[in-house]
Amino acid sequence: MFPATARRVEANTAHEINRRIQDEIERNVRYYAEHPEQIDRRLKELDEEWDIERVLEANAASFGLAGVMLGAFVDRRFLALPALVSGFLLQHALQGWCPPVPVFRRRGVRTAAEINQERNALKSIRGDYKDAIAPPADGPIARAQAAVRAARA
Repeated sequence: MFPATARRVEANTAHEINRRIQDEIERNVRYYAEHPEQIDRRLKELDEEWDIERVLEANAASFGLAGVMLGAFVDRRFLALPALVSGFLLQHALQGWCPPVPVFRRRGVRTAAEINQERNALKSIRGDYKDAIAPPADGPIARAQAAVRAARA
């Protein structure tokens, strides 16, 4: 009845948006396969990247708090805002979708799994998984493709 946690956001995201995000991951991995000296910096950037869950939580908390404050100090009708936000959060927890998700996904906000896919591909290129996968193919593009395949597996 409920989608699996790991893929529920992607399952509720339009195919073209998922494809665009995957294309971006592959472009990034190809770039860093050609510029391996920059991989450490990119890995630090990925550690700082907010995933869709964190973005939704911060967004919901901000709107919820604003609604409570406005309800307490301006007009009680603003208390409908935190109630609405709570319903959206519950819907997201159960289904992996709520109204803000398509907006954030169109803006390129990725899931933790998508971020980890890029991270693992870059670590593979860097050589962190030497014993985990077969030796990389010749050339940076072939290495990038092999790294993405290994990260997806």
